[in-house]
Amino acid sequence: MPEIKVTPLGAGQDVGRSCILVSIGGKNIMLDCGMHMGFNDDRRFPDFSYIIQNGRLTDFLDCVIISHFHLDHCGALPYMSEMVGYDGPIYMTHPTKAICPILLEDFRKITVDKKGETNFFTSQMIKDCMKKVIPLNLHQTVQVDDELEIKAYYAGHVLGAAMVQIKVGSESVVYTGDYNMTPDRHLGAAWIDKCRPDILISESTYATTIRDSKRCRERDFLKKVHETIERGGKVLIPVFALGRAQELCILLETFWERMNLKAPIYFSTGLTEKANHYYKLFITWTNQKIRKTFVQRNMFEFKHIKAFDRSYADNPGPMVVFATPGMLHAGQSLQIFKKWAGNEKNMVIMPGYCVQGTIGHKILNGQRKLEMEGRATLDVKLQVEYMSFSAHADAKGIMQLIRMAEPRNMLLVHGEAVKMEFLKGKIEQEFSIDCYMPANGETATVTTNPSVPVDISLNLLKREMALGGPLPDPKKPRTMHGTLIMKENSLKLVSSEQALKELGLNEHQLRFTCRVQLQDPHSDSETLHRVYTHLKSVLKGYTIQHLSDGTVMVESIVIKISPSAEDASTKVILLSWSYQDEDLGSFLSNLLKKGLPSGLG
Repeated sequence: MPEIKVTPLGAGQDVGRSCILVSIGGKNIMLDCGMHMGFNDDRRFPDFSYIIQNGRLTDFLDCVIISHFHLDHCGALPYMSEMVGYDGPIYMTHPTKAICPILLEDFRKITVDKKGETNFFTSQMIKDCMKKVIPLNLHQTVQVDDELEIKAYYAGHVLGAAMVQIKVGSESVVYTGDYNMTPDRHLGAAWIDKCRPDILISESTYATTIRDSKRCRERDFLKKVHETIERGGKVLIPVFALGRAQELCILLETFWERMNLKAPIYFSTGLTEKANHYYKLFITWTNQKIRKTFVQRNMFEFKHIKAFDRSYADNPGPMVVFATPGMLHAGQSLQIFKKWAGNEKNMVIMPGYCVQGTIGHKILNGQRKLEMEGRATLDVKLQVEYMSFSAHADAKGIMQLIRMAEPRNMLLVHGEAVKMEFLKGKIEQEFSIDCYMPANGETATVTTNPSVPVDISLNLLKREMALGGPLPDPKKPRTMHGTLIMKENSLKLVSSEQALKELGLNEHQLRFTCRVQLQDPHSDSETLHRVYTHLKSVLKGYTIQHLSDGTVMVESIVIKISPSAEDASTKVILLSWSYQDEDLGSFLSNLLKKGLPSGLG
């Protein structure tokens, strides 16, 4: 039987470093190629040695697909293509192709220029890597080669995020990347058609969470920001440049406008200006409301939000600062955090998921003394708040997607093992499908039942319809009798007469004969009449005839009687039928074996 194999090189029972290998119909596809925020050693990138014991990646992979521009999904791409070696096609959507190199260059600057790491990809490598990218449009089927085709669906989450369907022949896999099933202030909800893939590979970041209403969360967020500003404190909101940042900017912008607040809001510069530029450029990827109001005013041109300069962090008085990156593991957000951490008037609001090993994760777990670089310790006195404005699907959203796509099997990645285990149980219970959750380097193998397309002759269909009975129910299979002909790799179901004609063969009639012994003291003709009467009373709606040549016919079945040589009261009943009436023939032989009831005329 054909098999599909899925092996995570990253994001197997873990969040970060997404990189999933799929082998389907003899093709090998890499889904995402990310880095891990929590590590600075060789665990930062996926372990490609798994697939390149000998030779380059090009020899092994048929294509690479990137779901969206977040670094935990694309951060290892230049390393993989330029340093490990891959020259094949890389697919991503237009917005991802535009934004990905900006984030990669920013990541390179922080790692190489600021931290001074060597063994890392260069700016030139990022450019060379992006030359291999082929952009995807939504709902467009792209032929990678003669057999492999891919199609992208809208995933919400961030600008340009896509889910992908991979198809080889009749086998298919859908990979969600990161997705969001509820629309927000600037993006729509994920959507996919009922494509019934063999495997649906889904993220499970919030596998055990069912989030409260979005409105309550937003109210809570604005209240906390407002209270801190009122008491003269500073609010730091660490964000990734694209996605939640725009969401929260729109929220604060409208609140400041409504409340007529004067405290400054800043956004760490560079990256986000470019980000907003792309949001304007790819306005069609945002939600309906933004597209409608776009003509009157662009939601991404902010009146109250100004560019941030490093020196502003020391300014007295209240302020709100959005700074990158989102988990406080490096960059500007960490610099500001160090300056503001010692004052209890200040607040840091973590608006999304934090990977283990990052400062964000440590402070959310209540750590109040942090070891920084160079053995220094930092006392955390400011208030720490966690508010999930994450654009990942929660447990309810994941279940909703399964209902939409109706997969035959489910596979979870991009989540923590304990939470995955819980969701796996829920999925198996509710949908009665197998759910897999392989760890990194582990392979999940799913056997597929490929459907074989068969053409059917119109005459045969008409004849089946004419036989009466209810119209076929699409949900219930119906048996059809015909002859299967294979010609030039295609299959055709035709009537047996047509098959004989096409193949130039003579028809042979095949009949089955069966002997049943019966105890009956009457004469042969009387016994036959008794059999006829018995069958008339049992078989309603069948054609039963008593013929003058001493036989009884039931449809095509012939029943005769011959006396036994040993004993006149023992009769031998001969039954003969054609294969079409096999079921009825075996029913009659079993009925007559039980004998004739007394009192028959």
